[in-house]
Amino acid sequence: MIQKNDLDRAGSLLAGCRKEIALRITGQLEMIDGLLVSLIAGGHILLEGVPGLAKTLAVKSLAEITGLEFKRIQFTPDLLPADLTGTMIWEQARGSFSVRKGPVFANIILADEINRAPAKVQSALLEAMEEKQVTIGETSFPLPDPFFVLATENPIEHEGTYLLPEAELDRFLMKLLVVYPQPVEELEIVKNSLSLSANSANRTKPLSPVLSGEALAFLRNTADTIHIDEEIIKYIVSIVTATRPVSAGQPSEGVYRYISFGASPRASIALYRCSRIFAMFHGRTFVSPEDVKEAALPVLRHRIVLSYEAEAEGMDADAVIARILNHIPVP
Repeated sequence: MIQKNDLDRAGSLLAGCRKEIALRITGQLEMIDGLLVSLIAGGHILLEGVPGLAKTLAVKSLAEITGLEFKRIQFTPDLLPADLTGTMIWEQARGSFSVRKGPVFANIILADEINRAPAKVQSALLEAMEEKQVTIGETSFPLPDPFFVLATENPIEHEGTYLLPEAELDRFLMKLLVVYPQPVEELEIVKNSLSLSANSANRTKPLSPVLSGEALAFLRNTADTIHIDEEIIKYIVSIVTATRPVSAGQPSEGVYRYISFGASPRASIALYRCSRIFAMFHGRTFVSPEDVKEAALPVLRHRIVLSYEAEAEGMDADAVIARILNHIPVP
């Protein structure tokens, strides 16, 4: 049973993380909370938004407040899988091959503009994201623990970009949509911008590592003690099952013409984990249906494959999920 002192300490840690990141990022609270949820849940994040919305800066800030090893990989059309994972190097002096590990061997990986690399490069991340290991030659090497991939993509450019395969999308815990700031937030961003004479070495404020390994472990243990009722678990499974047109007993026939393929059981596990963390964020000792609904959009939006009819009628994944949530009885 969770103790109130633990819940209070968790709330204090999360508030400290938000406050520290706010030194660099103005607004974007939903994105920041989503990044923290991913960090606690041990999952990967896909950030989608137009250029200039501080996606890369937010990921760098997250890495800085944790003190974990961080590496940024710029995805380009000419990138090779070995540029990520590493390769075997022949050493003439020794007369043998040695392993040169790639940049994927770090705690936090920023896969910047991941959709600019072809499928063979994107697929190089599949083993790393799921198995937490990389195979080079005939040997598999474990990745550092913890290991997080935070990928960004630009949704408005199509030249020189490649769609992410569904197998890779399913390995992301959540997909966060980064939106334009509110006018009052943008006013603050402009006022806080650096002067023309600012030294390039002082372009960003240094952040304190407020989320140590011990603190992260504490938040995970606290989330594990959040009570989730059996009826809430059934509610989660009902939502995910309802995204599959082939399943029997669907609540509404109208929405399923917009779905070609639904979410896998991986989505049920992700929704279960994220709902408990959202409940902890709100200072509750139990998971409510509102926590499940809050987690549903970022957990499911990248796991549903829409039909041509949905595209023709201008329906996006969020609208389809919202309809499903409205039809599933709330416990």
